[in-house]
Order: sequence, then C-alpha cells, then structure tokens
Amino acid sequence: MSDKAIDAVVPAEGWHVLHLFYKIEQGQWQLFSTEEKLRAKTNLAALVQEVRAMPDTQLLVFSMVSPKADIGFMLLTPDLQNANAIEKRLSLSLGADVLTPVFSYLSMTELSEYTTSDAEYAQSLEAEEKLAPGSTEFEEKMNAFRTRMTKYNRDKLYPNLPPWPVFCFYPMSKRRAPGQNWYALDFPERKKLMGGHARVGRKYHGKILQLITGSTGLDDAEWGVTLFAHDTFQVKAIVYEMRFDPVSADYADFGEFYIGLQLPLDELFQRLQL
Repeated sequence: MSDKAIDAVVPAEGWHVLHLFYKIEQGQWQLFSTEEKLRAKTNLAALVQEVRAMPDTQLLVFSMVSPKADIGFMLLTPDLQNANAIEKRLSLSLGADVLTPVFSYLSMTELSEYTTSDAEYAQSLEAEEKLAPGSTEFEEKMNAFRTRMTKYNRDKLYPNLPPWPVFCFYPMSKRRAPGQNWYALDFPERKKLMGGHARVGRKYHGKILQLITGSTGLDDAEWGVTLFAHDTFQVKAIVYEMRFDPVSADYADFGEFYIGLQLPLDELFQRLQL
C-alpha cells in the first residue's frame, strides 16, 4: 500500500452524480447465517450513514419497483475519486456476490445554456412592460431577477434533493437523424424550443422536482433525468405531456425508465426480505 495521497478529481463547477441499480441474489443471501446477515445489514447501514456525513455529499437509497432491479442508490458528491470508492464499497456492502449490478449511470450537475440572460430579461422589461432602463422599477425588477437566477443556478449545480417517496430515472439524448438533427439547429431556434419545453415543466412546480444532469463524454446518453414526486400520477403526467412538446416529439430519444421508492433502511431491509 502506498502512503501517497490520491489527488481529488473535482470539476470546475457542479457535482458528480452516480445512479446505481442492483439485483439481490437471494440464493447467495440465504447461504449466510443469521449473524452474517445482521453483520451485512449493519455494514450497509453504517456505510450509508458514513457517506451522508461527508461534506457536500448526498446518498439516496431506493426500493426499486420492477423486476429490473431490487435496490438503487443515487450518489451526489464533488470528488470523482470519492464517488468511485463509494461505488465499490456499496457493491460489496452486503457481502460478496449478493449485489449484482444491472445498470449504472454517471453524469454531472450542470447549468442550462438556454436560461434567460440579464440582457434578455432587460429587453423584455423594455419591450413588454415599457420600463425605462435606469428607472427605479426597472432596477428593482432586474435585482429581483438576478436574485432568483442566483438561487436557480445554485440549485441546479448544488441541489438539495428532497425525501419525496417516488423516484424516477431515465437517460436521454437528442437526435441527429436527417431532418431531426438537434445539433443542426441554430442556437436561437433551440432556445425557442427549449423555452416551450420549460413552460410545460413549470406547470408541475411543487408536484415534480426535476434534476437534469449532463453526461456527454461520461456515459452512453447525453443527459440523465431524475424526477421526484409524491405520487406516480404526476410522474406519468409530466412525461406524457412532455412527449407532445416538439423538443421531445421531434428530437429526443429515451432510455429505460427506473422507478423506485425512498424508504428508511429498516423498512427497505424488510421490503427486500433481507
């Protein structure tokens, strides 16, 4: 073992995000004695507690709702070295050969390039509200806008994810097919389309918390979409409505969907019959 410290791999902005889904090999688990099972569950519980105590790090745990996977984790942390180490420990936390990985996804929190800029908002105040630059009302609205955007950008890069029970994750990419090539559109057209897409999303404020993380160059798709909700109806509703928006209908390809429930660990262990 080397005593040399390993350099952290921390991005210029944002956090690394890992989605990890596993099947539980019940045949292997049933080979454990009662004491070994208790030790394994205690090990996983201690690891979750340890990770959650790390600075700027969140670890969410899910009971997955389908035969695709049994247990899922969502990890947000700045240092990729740390994310990698935690992933290896999670995979072995219940003992060798108990957790079989079925899907994983690496992405990063990011800012959208399509958000409204200061200049664009100022233009809208002049054109739509007939406010003169430099006037008291104009400056008050500009300051309020900057405050909102500062919080919005912080929440995108460094989110505090809620304990809402319903979790949904899916990867997506933009199409490059002839006549449906997102990247052949000029920026103003893409921004206009994304503005309509965002208006649909805003209808679900308070019902859906959405985190879109970037994965270009990091994983097979270009984005990971994570949704949190209080009930599955809202997840179904927003995904269905978004399908009719041109950004999705004409330009989006989706991967598999994974649905889970956030549960306390003791309830999770009972649910999984561990």
